[in-house]
Amino acid sequence: MKHMIFDSHAHYADPQFDADRETLLGEILPALGIQFIMLAGIQIPDCYESQKLAEHYPDIYCSAGIHPEYISDIPANWEQQIRLLAGHEKCRAIGEIGLDYHWHPGEKERQKEIFRKQLELAGELDLPVILHIRDAMRDAVEILKTYRPRGVMHCYNGAPEITRELLHIPELYFSFSGVITYQNARKPVESLKILPPDRILIETDCPYLAPEPFRRRRCDSRMILQTAQRMAEIRGISVQELEELTCANAKKLFKII
Repeated sequence: MKHMIFDSHAHYADPQFDADRETLLGEILPALGIQFIMLAGIQIPDCYESQKLAEHYPDIYCSAGIHPEYISDIPANWEQQIRLLAGHEKCRAIGEIGLDYHWHPGEKERQKEIFRKQLELAGELDLPVILHIRDAMRDAVEILKTYRPRGVMHCYNGAPEITRELLHIPELYFSFSGVITYQNARKPVESLKILPPDRILIETDCPYLAPEPFRRRRCDSRMILQTAQRMAEIRGISVQELEELTCANAKKLFKII
């Protein structure tokens, strides 16, 4: 079977890939049919490293943004730097941005402030957003309903009722990771069943969230094949159909010809 896969969310600038990054990105993944990869930025130094990788590999793209876990360390001129990064030809999104109350519940208002500013910047620059929402879905939904961005809910884990609410934002996509292969993954499974085919993406979030049977190992894009198999099973379509539709959807979202 010939694969045609777009890993819509990865972190290959992470030090966990220092030993084999070049071999993975230059040889192993292209040979498997991992045709495109989006590198999600989490803080400014990481965004610059991702940009260098995107410059080196023709089918790798990058984003620029501040992850909610890193808002306490951002420089005063962070908006200027994100704007500069976003001007690069390989930068196709603002992200990963959002709300994360799991680790920093005391910073809710500051998180919402930075989130709104980055949504406004994305709108001004006509770029989609890569959204990270953890233990903050209700606050996130209210903000997203206000801004109605073009973008993707990364590593989507929302319940079907939340999914139906978010589907009213016409250019919002939903990306599924290895989490959907886990035995207790009830909410993403039920949400995937009800999504229109043109709103679905696939990702690894590597080096995190390796699917079964690789759980708790360092993840890389080779493992997206297990996620694709599970997603296809849930949707009742072939793996090839799943790969082709998620690839086409990601290319449309990130404006890749």
